[in-house]
Amino acid sequence: MPKPLNVLFLCTHNAARSIMAEAVLNHLGGHRFRAYSAGTHARADQKPHPLTLQVLHAAGIETGGLRSKNQQEFSHADAPQMDLVVTVCDQAAGEPCPVWPGHPAIAHWSYPDPSKVDGDPEQQLEAFRQTLHALHLRMELLVQLPLAGVDRLLLEAEARRLAA
Repeated sequence: MPKPLNVLFLCTHNAARSIMAEAVLNHLGGHRFRAYSAGTHARADQKPHPLTLQVLHAAGIETGGLRSKNQQEFSHADAPQMDLVVTVCDQAAGEPCPVWPGHPAIAHWSYPDPSKVDGDPEQQLEAFRQTLHALHLRMELLVQLPLAGVDRLLLEAEARRLAA
């Protein structure tokens, strides 16, 4: 069986979008992908946003072990080597990132921050649902890519094409 592609999703706080992306890709990716997430400024308490966990659980996606992590956890030589790093928020995309071991493919997929939505609790929950739905659609496309023997440049091109 071929080695799974390691994918790291980055966001600023690693509490909503990147956590959802990690969970969804691990849910859909089977043996072909292994997803991780991190933040450029991860939450000190390491807890994902409660609505993140609520919408993932409601969708039947495993939430055990999800925590907010700093991107530095993945920049060390003994960390899993990433094949693809995807920023999922515009703020993180504009921040300096470490040099990743193995020089993975890089892409940016822009999603609004559901935790910034003002409104009543139902409106806030709906923002998280919409973000999860959008991520799920893109992950379905990612897992359908023919990745056998794909080099870094082609992977990067395909991941960037999915952003459109």
